[in-house]
Amino acid sequence: MGVGRIIETNECVAEGAAWLAARDTRLAAALALTGPLPLRRRPDGFDQLLSAIVSQQVSVASAAAIWKRLEAARLTGPRGIMAAGDEELRGCGLSRQKIRYARALAAAGIDFAGLRIAPDGAVVARLTEVPGIGAWTAEIYAMFSLGRADVFAPGDLALQEAARLLFELPDRPKERVLRQMAEAWAPWRSVAARLLWAYYRVAKDREGIR
Repeated sequence: MGVGRIIETNECVAEGAAWLAARDTRLAAALALTGPLPLRRRPDGFDQLLSAIVSQQVSVASAAAIWKRLEAARLTGPRGIMAAGDEELRGCGLSRQKIRYARALAAAGIDFAGLRIAPDGAVVARLTEVPGIGAWTAEIYAMFSLGRADVFAPGDLALQEAARLLFELPDRPKERVLRQMAEAWAPWRSVAARLLWAYYRVAKDREGIR
């Protein structure tokens, strides 16, 4: 399999949203509530994955503060991470486990240019070989850093909750079930994810979900 469609512009997202709305009345109703969906494209590369590791299990504000210290110390690239001592990395706010993950990422020798032309499954498989990078992080990287149009992240709790609300399910669907549901949204599963995230924010405001 090749790479498939790449989402580069807001027009790409709108095209995918229209395709989904034409095929599923629930998704059409969600889109009517959310309005146009965001592009959410990001750069690719080592620093994006390091940032994802930094953000694990801490607040957005804490992650931003840690990242700012890493940038100030010029420790956002693989060579800097490998050369830095534990004390320096701890001083930036990294835990012992995150130091191990950051070093594993630096040592992994990921061919980031090669990932741009690798099939979706190969991207996720390569990234999840690295300690500290799970399926969710790899799928989010494929979606937003590589712009893949047909990647989904069924382990995401907000997507699970949005699907429960939108499709009036008795319980939040498990990862396996949501992955199966998302098969109907190919080849625009990344846009379906954007739509469900946007719908979740609308539903959260309406129903006071925490």
